Amino acid sequence: MSETDDGDYLKRLPANAYRGQAYVHWTMTIEDRLTGWLIPIFYYKFREILTHTCFRYGLCCPVYCCMPDHLHLLLVGIADSSDQRNAVRFFRKHLNPILAVLQCKFQTQPYDHVLREEEREVGAFENVVEYIARNPERAELVSTDCFRNYKYSGCLMPGYPELKLWQPEFWDRFWRIYSYLRKHGFGDGTIGGEE
Repeated sequence: MSETDDGDYLKRLPANAYRGQAYVHWTMTIEDRLTGWLIPIFYYKFREILTHTCFRYGLCCPVYCCMPDHLHLLLVGIADSSDQRNAVRFFRKHLNPILAVLQCKFQTQPYDHVLREEEREVGAFENVVEYIARNPERAELVSTDCFRNYKYSGCLMPGYPELKLWQPEFWDRFWRIYSYLRKHGFGDGTIGGEE
């Protein structure tokens, strides 16, 4: 494969496809598909770095799923200045040293899928989230329809550590918070009038 101008070996969409309110499904594979790194301390650090990434780049993550040899992130831009390609570089830069302690690292590049307009419609988007969350079920890590209990999946909405994927009214709360953040940004101490 030939390298593109910005150092990517994988074919990417134009840079503006990853900016602003972009919805992008990222898949990051461990080099040589090594396993054994997905342990509770890694998961703790993964969430910490994902939190910093989301705050720094104005993103939220309606679903992530860490699998034994790869991980999935669905990132959604909140700020007009959000840039997911820069965010993913930052995320990988800070997560790779943790993986190195566990004697592995990411493959050189992540795979991405920028969601098309029809995939961003509410019902279709919720289906994409469920599809990502069902990865452990398809890999037979959990029983059929037990994917909601997989301990290495979840969501991350900056400022809302108690928001859990699959809790009652998750989607209503998620979209209300997202809308508020789009309008007001981060940092005023309240989101959507909730405390």
